[in-house]
Amino acid sequence: MTSVLQPQKEPTNGTYTFSSRPRPVQNRTTYREPAAEQTDGQSNYGNIMYDRRVVRGNTYAQHIIPIPDPIEIQRQQEARRRAFARKRAKEQFRPRTPEALEGRKHIDVQTELYLEELSDSVEDTSVECQTDAFLDKPATPLFIPAKSGEDVATQIEEGELFDFDMEVRPVLEVLVGKTVEQALLEVMEEEELASLRAQQRAFQELRNAELVEVQRLEEQERRHREEKERRMAQQREVLEREKETAEKIASRAFAQQYLADLLPSVYTTLRDHGYFYDPVERDIETRFLPWLFTEVTRTIEKRYVARTVLDMLLREVTQKRLDSFQQPEAQLPSKEESMG
Repeated sequence: MTSVLQPQKEPTNGTYTFSSRPRPVQNRTTYREPAAEQTDGQSNYGNIMYDRRVVRGNTYAQHIIPIPDPIEIQRQQEARRRAFARKRAKEQFRPRTPEALEGRKHIDVQTELYLEELSDSVEDTSVECQTDAFLDKPATPLFIPAKSGEDVATQIEEGELFDFDMEVRPVLEVLVGKTVEQALLEVMEEEELASLRAQQRAFQELRNAELVEVQRLEEQERRHREEKERRMAQQREVLEREKETAEKIASRAFAQQYLADLLPSVYTTLRDHGYFYDPVERDIETRFLPWLFTEVTRTIEKRYVARTVLDMLLREVTQKRLDSFQQPEAQLPSKEESMG
């Protein structure tokens, strides 16, 4: 025999008690039964040499199962969700047959090449067959075997076999003794149970008092911890503010120091690039000097044209003079002609 502990919850204080109840042990066979003959209540044994979960041989080259990428899984789920949404939208926007008017209903129309008759009722026929009448079979009589042999009887007078008062005395003593013993055992068990209940109540009261004290200490510790965390948070916030203020002051000082040399250089660079200029100088550079250059160019062009015209006149006069000097020499006779 063995005992099994079963928890029983008391609704009063939320604690658990355990009681043991006897339970017969299952009989186990000496040899193992085949797997086909085993019942559901019996454990299933197997040879671990043929179990796939048992690794045998070299384990250096085992296949490592790749860990799926959560980003890829999320991408696949998003793609399936989009495909399902597109399919549902396509079904919603698919053209459908309009609803029938009031008092009418749609009917199925055959669109096949060969039409066939449609009917809701199934064709059936009734066939009858006349049989001969049968008579009811009477009940089978009870079988009574035939009597054989001779009848023999024995007469026993009162008091010949046993004396009831004398024979029943030990039985009665045993019954009474067992009853009294069982009663005494029950009384002792009740007294023991009462003492156990009293001890349990005392232990429960002590345990409840200890639980209350523990809860009080835990609450006190929680308050202290919260106060400590709050103070640490406040101090941390103060330090952060001080650090932020120091960083702001340092940043401002660095910015002032950096801008002290930056502004003159920026102004100088802007002045060099012409962002800051003198209006008179700018007016001379943008208006007067271009006009002056234009006038000078025009005057030079006029002088160049005059010189070109003068050169042409001189060339023409010189050419005419040269032509006039060459014509008289051609008209005069030569010495040989005059002598002849």
